[in-house]
Amino acid sequence: MKGLKVTNRWVVVVGAIMIQLALGAIYAWSVFTKILTDPEGIYQFSASQTAWIFSLGLTAFAAMVVLAGKWQAKTGPTLMALLSGLTLGAGYILGGLFGDTFIEQLIYIGLISGAGIGLGYVVPIAVGIKWFPDKKGMITGLAVAGFGFGATIWVKLAGSWFGGLLNTTTVLGLPNVQSVFFIYGIVFAVLVVLGSFVMVNPPEGYKPEGWTPPAPTKTRSFGNTVFQPREMLRTPQFYMIATVFMFSALSGLMVIYCIKLFGIDALQLNGIENAGAITGTAMAWYAIFNGLGRIAWGAISDRVGRKKAIIAMALLQGIVMLAMYHGFITFGLATGFIIASCFVGFNYGGSFALFPAITADFFGNQTVGKNYGFVFIAYGIAGIVGPQLAGVFKDAAGGAFMPKVWMTPFIIAGATCLLAAIIMYFTNAPKHKTELVESIETAPETPEDKKKPALEPAL
Repeated sequence: MKGLKVTNRWVVVVGAIMIQLALGAIYAWSVFTKILTDPEGIYQFSASQTAWIFSLGLTAFAAMVVLAGKWQAKTGPTLMALLSGLTLGAGYILGGLFGDTFIEQLIYIGLISGAGIGLGYVVPIAVGIKWFPDKKGMITGLAVAGFGFGATIWVKLAGSWFGGLLNTTTVLGLPNVQSVFFIYGIVFAVLVVLGSFVMVNPPEGYKPEGWTPPAPTKTRSFGNTVFQPREMLRTPQFYMIATVFMFSALSGLMVIYCIKLFGIDALQLNGIENAGAITGTAMAWYAIFNGLGRIAWGAISDRVGRKKAIIAMALLQGIVMLAMYHGFITFGLATGFIIASCFVGFNYGGSFALFPAITADFFGNQTVGKNYGFVFIAYGIAGIVGPQLAGVFKDAAGGAFMPKVWMTPFIIAGATCLLAAIIMYFTNAPKHKTELVESIETAPETPEDKKKPALEPAL
């Protein structure tokens, strides 16, 4: 399936943002957890059960990114994005109509919707990098910024804007959570389908006017070499980058899941009223800075390099996570809690601009759609570990008001971010075998070479 003819590359960015606004639905999950875990409500899920729905969605998301990267090379980006929208929409619509039990929500919202997100996620990234090889960091940030901003829209629409859909809406006689799922399913499908029509690759050999690819250096290859997935998987750099991604993402995903539960415990411990409203505000600001971080860190990396940007991002995230528990369990300041949430969201969002871009730098612009899917598996692992890390410790309290249960998961998450920075420090761009041959053939003659006798011609 072919999309519309694109004559202005910025049109692709508009379509990418539309798609990512809908795909960011998964980050709005926290707005539903309070109702789903209400012991006197209609669902009565445990904290671990709601964490598993979120984790399965993230895992299906990551797994499908790998497959979608391969399929996209055959089907083209337009069709892959279209399938993404239909699958994502179907998952939420089915979750709205039939999702009144844990197993049903696990399948519809977790598995099916997560798979729909994965089908479309890599499309705007891969297409954007091909249209903007001169601005990979910035354009990747813009392409995925909608993912973070979308979460803000869906959180606020469900929780507070216009009275909050969870408080005001009943569709087909469905309970509040399922009514919102049904509405969102239709909206998500429309947004992604519309955006899919401009997901079109540039012509073969396309280069932006006036742009010449820079020469590779020790730490930056700028996508000049081309690694196929099988070749990439044989390099230590792949495993180092994937590990750094996993450690960096773990903290952000943990906070996405538990920001409301942790925030209420921390603020109520200090006698602050309206803890629920404050955490809702923190969730929204987290999502806004999640989107801003994608743009900002991407642009920063275009100036200082992907490696330095990732190190700085991981260090800052580690410091914030280690300070967050003690800062807000001890002092419980509402404004401080919101500011800390913004920092976590800002750094977490940066991962989604920096890791696609460094994958393109290290392993090739033209194969980033296929290669990034394998790197993205790290996100799926973090999607299981991060939320479960918080859910298990929260359930260990047995429903009692014990804010100290949050200390261990925040320390673990902070420590992994600091370890990620160390690993990234020792990671340099790989040398492709063809690049090695070319560098030898084009190397300037040295004084030692001049002293060597000329080779006899072959007979």
